[in-house]
Amino acid sequence: MSRKLKKSVAQYKDSFAFNTAINEFYSDKAGEEKHAESAVAARQRAAGALRDVSLPPLFKSVENSEKDKALKKLRDVQINNCIKCGLAKKRNLIVFGEGSSDSDLMFIGEAPGAEEDETGRPFVGRAGQLLTKIIESINLKREYVYIANIIKCRPPGNRNPEQSEIESCSSFLREQIDIIKPKIICTLGKFSSMFIFNEISNSVDGESIEFEKMGVHRGKIYNYKSIKVVPTYHPSYLLRNPSAKKDVWEDMKLIRSMLS
Repeated sequence: MSRKLKKSVAQYKDSFAFNTAINEFYSDKAGEEKHAESAVAARQRAAGALRDVSLPPLFKSVENSEKDKALKKLRDVQINNCIKCGLAKKRNLIVFGEGSSDSDLMFIGEAPGAEEDETGRPFVGRAGQLLTKIIESINLKREYVYIANIIKCRPPGNRNPEQSEIESCSSFLREQIDIIKPKIICTLGKFSSMFIFNEISNSVDGESIEFEKMGVHRGKIYNYKSIKVVPTYHPSYLLRNPSAKKDVWEDMKLIRSMLS
């Protein structure tokens, strides 16, 4: 088999694996919807249990590492009782972030949804399940990356975060990034991309970047401090626009090549 043909076959297999994972997610939804009421009840029970034990522990990272200690201090001392903005009044749980504190790859979303607010974990709803599939498509496990949001509390009705809320909460995300020191950040959607672009634009040697639309920015690599940034579509956008999954797959391949 020629080298060119081998490469073509390998790319086809990769693309097939990615599409299979995403399609399995969509097909699973039909069966899940039949058990929606019991699922809601289970989440409510889980949320009640979590409220009894405060926030969930940091998720699978190097035990007792200096990074873990720093993240725990940030969460427990600064964020746990945060009342910087009005979102604190209606939240159930702070959604701090989870994953490996030693990860080279960090995903950043915009804000928690209803299920995240109930469990205290980022990306556990439908969009989160899809993100897990996407991570697995490049031969990684969810617990090997780090996942966080700009906003740590759920905006009412899952509305977009307001600029004042982003400004109130953004210092926490900056500290998370400084502690974890990932090599790559994948921004998920408009708001996390805008946040990082603003950080780049406001840095001493940074270029001025103004967010236009995701189709303009995805597939490109930006520099934030010593970190490579790859913007892509938010998983919730894929739920509404499955045709964009091919673009996300290209972005994931780019990330995988950067991690190799």
